[in-house]
Amino acid sequence: MYLKEITLQNFRNYKEERVCFHPKVNIITGKNAQGKTNLLESLYIMSLGKSFRTNRDTEMIGFGEEYCKVSSSSFKDGKNLDIEIVISKEGKQLKIDGLKTSKNIDLLENVYMVIFSPEDLKIVKDEPEKRRKFVDRELCQLKPVYYRNLSRYKKILQQRNSLLKQQDVREDILSVWNEELAEYGSKIILERKGFIEKLNLISKEISKGITNGKEELALFYESSIPCRETLAQQKEIFMTKLNSSLKNDLFRRNTSFGPHKDDIKICVKDIDIRHYGSQGQQRTAALSLKLAEIRLIQEETGEDPILLLDDVLSELDAERQNFLIHSLAEVQLFITTTEISDELRSNLPEGQTFSVEKGAVTNCNNL
Repeated sequence: MYLKEITLQNFRNYKEERVCFHPKVNIITGKNAQGKTNLLESLYIMSLGKSFRTNRDTEMIGFGEEYCKVSSSSFKDGKNLDIEIVISKEGKQLKIDGLKTSKNIDLLENVYMVIFSPEDLKIVKDEPEKRRKFVDRELCQLKPVYYRNLSRYKKILQQRNSLLKQQDVREDILSVWNEELAEYGSKIILERKGFIEKLNLISKEISKGITNGKEELALFYESSIPCRETLAQQKEIFMTKLNSSLKNDLFRRNTSFGPHKDDIKICVKDIDIRHYGSQGQQRTAALSLKLAEIRLIQEETGEDPILLLDDVLSELDAERQNFLIHSLAEVQLFITTTEISDELRSNLPEGQTFSVEKGAVTNCNNL
């Protein structure tokens, strides 16, 4: 599949804009703060219905405007796929091929996108929340039921924590939240465990390719609750831990364990590179994880995802740049950059270049 065009209205610093894209490579150039990342953000919301930069939809509305609208046309399975998203202070409205919906979950399994930005290069060394978001974002695309379970878990966790903060905690209400937290938390744990096991196999192979066989990654799911094989077993141990940690949770007034506390351990030669790896090892790991994410989407869905590279090439050395580009022959590629070298341009397949200035996009020339 590939994205054919995008139409923007009052989106960030774009007043009115329509851009048609090349099915292979699209290079978006321009000085900083002109709207390059804003354009990629408008593409990304076509896949999950939300931004990769903010949790507040209204931040995407242009300054002084009441609403913003983004419409896209893609080519998938031999036919056009049209998506429209309107965001206002009252909420969000979606249309898929003209049919209205108000749920982000209905967008899933339509357009698959992977974003790779300078922030993602820090995914290995940054706090566990970044690695949880990486896993959750991918699983939400692959399995809409995971999106439902994760949303439900977060709401229940919030309710349980609110109850723990009260002066007098009612045990009958707490037992209800415990039961639901264990149910949805166990589903999340089992899905994450399976996902990380698959990701481990793929990223191991990719990291060996990047380093010419010198290094290979090993990923481990660090769950705050021991993992079990079945949902019933997982829920049982979750409930046991909830009961045993009740006194501690009441003292701290929050839930001290669960999927919201989990992490991914990332090793090279038995060294935990989250804490002890070199910058080169950490960047190789981040690149391997992103390329593994693409491969996993292809294997699980049979679809080629769209890759958004947001000003990330300048952060990679020439060797990693070339490995990345040569690994992406099958996917539609969007690259934002202040400038692109002649060497890199010559390594790219056919495509189109664009220039962005003050929220206006100019179609330049073919690669």
